[in-house]
Amino acid sequence: MAIANIKVTLMCPIEEVWHKVTNLHDFSWRSDLQNIKIIDENNFVEISSDGIETHFEVTEFLKYKCWAFKIENENIAGTWIGKFYSHGDRTTLDFTENIISKNFIFKPFIGFYIRKQQRLYFNDLKKELNCKEASFTQIL
Repeated sequence: MAIANIKVTLMCPIEEVWHKVTNLHDFSWRSDLQNIKIIDENNFVEISSDGIETHFEVTEFLKYKCWAFKIENENIAGTWIGKFYSHGDRTTLDFTENIISKNFIFKPFIGFYIRKQQRLYFNDLKKELNCKEASFTQIL
């Protein structure tokens, strides 16, 4: 099992950040995805650029505060929780993943994989929002 946490403060208002992060219809800015299939209001599937389908079940959705899911694909299972904090024209995102590997060979690399995915996500998000990063902390 690996737990990874990333905290990033962006120089963007929370409304813009929240809308971009939670809008499943607009994923074109995500360099790691080829598609998102929306099943219903609480379930969706992300299809990676490698064709891996990851199923998400929303467990919490509090506008401008929290978005959380259960995550599962053929290689991993776990949870993801995203917390959002407004500081005027800045937004702090605090994302935590708790992931287990289903594949024995993948277990030693799960922490590295999660950190890499988190960094890629935030780089894509900053670029899409065209906003600067005020601070960055990543913990595993």
